[in-house]
Amino acid sequence: MRTKGVGNTEGTGRTGRKALWGALGALVVYGAIHGCTVGPTADTQGGNSPIRITVPTTTAPATTATPSTTTDPTPTTTSTPTPADAKGSPARVLWSAGDSGTAVRELQARLRQVAWLAGEPTGSYDGETADAVRGFQAKRGLPRTGATDSVTWGRLVAMTHEPTKWELYAYGGQPAAAPDPRCLTGRVLCISKTSRTLRWMVDGRTLSVMDVRFGSQYTPTREGVFHVYWKSRDHYSTLYDAPMPYAMFFSGGQAVHFSYDFAANGYTGGSHGCVNVRDETKIVALFDQVRVGDKVVVYW
Repeated sequence: MRTKGVGNTEGTGRTGRKALWGALGALVVYGAIHGCTVGPTADTQGGNSPIRITVPTTTAPATTATPSTTTDPTPTTTSTPTPADAKGSPARVLWSAGDSGTAVRELQARLRQVAWLAGEPTGSYDGETADAVRGFQAKRGLPRTGATDSVTWGRLVAMTHEPTKWELYAYGGQPAAAPDPRCLTGRVLCISKTSRTLRWMVDGRTLSVMDVRFGSQYTPTREGVFHVYWKSRDHYSTLYDAPMPYAMFFSGGQAVHFSYDFAANGYTGGSHGCVNVRDETKIVALFDQVRVGDKVVVYW
């Protein structure tokens, strides 16, 4: 840390030495408070507990005293990365367009908290995410790059709370729940209401996973063990006047099928009891593999 001089102590006698030791003591205390910090740690608990994602930070060397003009003047309890190193290098870019993963999903969830992102977290750093970051940066006088650097991330973290599991995965994409024991033998459509996912399994091996949604409280999707009794590739519901392509019926009128509404609107809606799939490519492949008589397990 480059510090300003503590004054000329020559010829000051005992009073000067006291002043010198007092100044040095203050510097030691300052260094203890603003030195190395502990970054966020991973939280593997389920439910709506906050999920922490470890993010690389840049710690300022202990030889810098003058804060950068881009540092947020508001003190926070969150460790905010410095905007530049001792040589004046720019802040390090953490994520940018084209990146993907759980860290990008957290970034999107935090941007939603401050109303800079309208869409749901997807884990993909797309154009909408870049625009949201650019707007957030402009509002705070940061370079409008659209890429999330250490300074932008620190400012966003200071203004938001750690996203809950629901905030991260309201649009889907969360990891599939562990398969129910009844799914471990034979050919099974293993459907978890907790993680809102469908596993296509053969003899205990998962071949594909896809997001699903279920019926509302008034038309709930039944739980239990069933079997596919009818397949209808271009099915149309006359009861609800709606298409049900790639339908695989397993209990009365309830079926696993592709949903245009789910694909367009996510979990804002629901089915009339069917298991909706929103990835058309995946359900096309699934429809071709599933046979009449294959097991269907729906569980929490």
